Formats: sequence, structure tokens, C-alpha cells
Amino acid sequence: MTPVLLDTGCIVALLDRSERHHQQCVEIVSGLDAPLITCEAVIAESCYLLHNLEGAPEAVVENVERGIFLVPFHFAGRADRIRKLMAKYADVPMDFADACLVEMASQFRTGRILTLDRDFEVYRWSRNRPFELLVTL
Repeated sequence: MTPVLLDTGCIVALLDRSERHHQQCVEIVSGLDAPLITCEAVIAESCYLLHNLEGAPEAVVENVERGIFLVPFHFAGRADRIRKLMAKYADVPMDFADACLVEMASQFRTGRILTLDRDFEVYRWSRNRPFELLVTL
């Protein structure tokens, strides 16, 4: 089964009921029959952004622990590709977490992504393939 990439904004929206995309993200994730994959950079960003919401950072980590959010990406072997992506999209600009997700798209052969970040309309994976943004902004 082809996995779906998971970005920071959707994790935040899933756990923060006051976030305007909360309900849409909950409905999309509930309707998916595919593994949700992400990277440690996204997990770190999510915990940081949710630090003022009681129990939310722990919920992010618990979702990893329970296998709801899978973290199959290993940066060490892909540092050169990440650096090149960040340089290529420097004008956007591309942050580290986004670069990891773009590299993951190529590695796991999927452009399906849960993100609230419009930069993924610009980014391309596997040379020139557009992302399929599953959340309507």
C-alpha cells in the first residue's frame, strides 16, 4: 500500500481543535487506508509548535510510539540530497523538514501529502513530479 506523507501543519491541526483545518484533517486521516509516514524533523517541529497545548507534544510522540505516525526516514544516508534540495529551492525557501519530505516522496514513491504548506505546490519530487495535496486550503 502506498504511504501518505505527513507534514507538521497537519499534525498540529489534528491535535489542536482550535486550528481552522482541524476538522478537515481529522476527516481526511480517518478516511485514509494508508500508512502515514514522516520524519523526525516534522515530529520535532510539531512538538515545538504544540508546546503550549497541554499534552499535545506527548500525544505526537505517543502517535509515533503506537505506529500511527511512522518515521522510516534516515537522514544520514541522504544528507547530500537534502542539501541539494535546500539549495535548489532556496528562493522559496525550503526548510529542513520540507526537504526531508520531498526526499521521502522520491524514496517511498509517493507524492500524496497531508500538508497545510502551499510550498508543496512548487516543490517537485522524483525530478519533476508534482505533489498531490490531500488537504484543501
